[in-house]
Amino acid sequence: MDATDNKGGDLLASRREKYNKLIEKGINPYPNRFQRSHNISDAIEFFEVKRDTLSPDSKTDEVKVAGRIVALRIMGNATFIKLQDDSGQIQLLLKRDILGDDYSIVRDLDLGDFLGSTGPLFLTRTGEITVECSDLVFLAKAMRPLPEKWHGLSDVETRHRQRYLDLITNPEAMNNFKLRSKIIASMRRFLDNRGFIEVETPVLVPVAAGAMAQPFSTHHNSLDRDLYLRIATELYLKRLIVGGFDKVYEIGRVFRNEGIDQDHNPEFTLLESYEAYADYNDVMQMVETMVSEISLEVLGTTELKFGDNTIDLKPPWKRLSLREEVLRATGIDFNEFPVASELQEKIKALGISVEGRNSRGRLIDKLVTFAVEPNLIQPSFLTDYPVDMSPLAKQKPDDPSMVERFEGFIGGMEIANSFSELNNPDEQRRRFVEQEELRANLDQEEDLDRLDEDFLLAIEHGMPPTGGLGMGIDRLTMLLTSQISIREVILFPQLRDR
Repeated sequence: MDATDNKGGDLLASRREKYNKLIEKGINPYPNRFQRSHNISDAIEFFEVKRDTLSPDSKTDEVKVAGRIVALRIMGNATFIKLQDDSGQIQLLLKRDILGDDYSIVRDLDLGDFLGSTGPLFLTRTGEITVECSDLVFLAKAMRPLPEKWHGLSDVETRHRQRYLDLITNPEAMNNFKLRSKIIASMRRFLDNRGFIEVETPVLVPVAAGAMAQPFSTHHNSLDRDLYLRIATELYLKRLIVGGFDKVYEIGRVFRNEGIDQDHNPEFTLLESYEAYADYNDVMQMVETMVSEISLEVLGTTELKFGDNTIDLKPPWKRLSLREEVLRATGIDFNEFPVASELQEKIKALGISVEGRNSRGRLIDKLVTFAVEPNLIQPSFLTDYPVDMSPLAKQKPDDPSMVERFEGFIGGMEIANSFSELNNPDEQRRRFVEQEELRANLDQEEDLDRLDEDFLLAIEHGMPPTGGLGMGIDRLTMLLTSQISIREVILFPQLRDR
């Protein structure tokens, strides 16, 4: 709210006046602490447990609860307040004959203020569990009003920019972010139970490698060197496989200097895991098991609604050949077009824009994104990719033009990417050099992979056969919370200036 507007200015002035009155009464509007006996949900459960032993007019022992005022009704000698914490809401009853002189504080209360209340629980005639307040403590004065109380916060821009207001007024938003936390905790349990070790790798890196994406750059003053925010954790995690760990994973933020849309945010949370002596088939089985078990644990079911579709996450998921799916959707067999310029012309003939896509791998990726991905609603794995698209993946023994790679799709979007990891240092160097040459010759394609000499040095010491995985936590959360925009599952998404 703009305080310069008359109505807004009056509201702010009124709250400031009430704040001053509290000071005059010797009340600290911002005390240091309040010792609760229960959160609101636990207080309600406490009453339910005692309910059968209570006569209609009797009360429980006293409880101490605290929270934000979200509804306030003053009725002379009695006041009803709806108090909210992150577990729920409960009604308070304030009565002049119980509180005495302290009852006068009700005239200084506003929606949004925080209170602590002590008193027994009872059931009103309308059947509502209520705290009969015997002691009231002011905990924080809200100097600005909350959004309109009946309709909550509906402006999408404000909801994302001022997420705290969204959480206060929209229970669905609060529940989505609680569910996100449960999803990550469930994922950790799954991996830990399979013998994976959680590790941490650098966020500031000298080479932004491990994915095809443009990095954010910065400068370290003391070292006098340019560094980059990581675009992936892959190459550091594979160094740990070289070092002797058999199973490692990291859940952390990665940063890609790319566009913003309903599926993309420049910083997002990524799971990457690496398992020695495994290949992409092993990882495929792990992904479908993990996702279905997470859904079962946090939602109680493997079936969910996403947009207009009902999706079943129960394994096994469909295995689809990338080449066959592109051919079926577009009529193009990319194996017949080994030269990028020829493939580019063929794609243009379909009316698909390929501006800025000059390498063969990026052109095939465009075909998948445009023609195949939107149709993969039920859980599916696209398998076996051209080597042009996958500089870090191992070639198929029976077809060196293809690699052992899959991407997992649900609801028309990618949620997982996996390789049988390339561990031949000579071949890896050749592929890195090829990527660098493509970048030099195709100046529009800055998001090709980069040569990392330190990583090459590491795998020259020997890396066992390894199955790797990257999975977007935000998109998985979108699915399990039935949200079609990534901004609804990131607490503070990147936004344009006001």
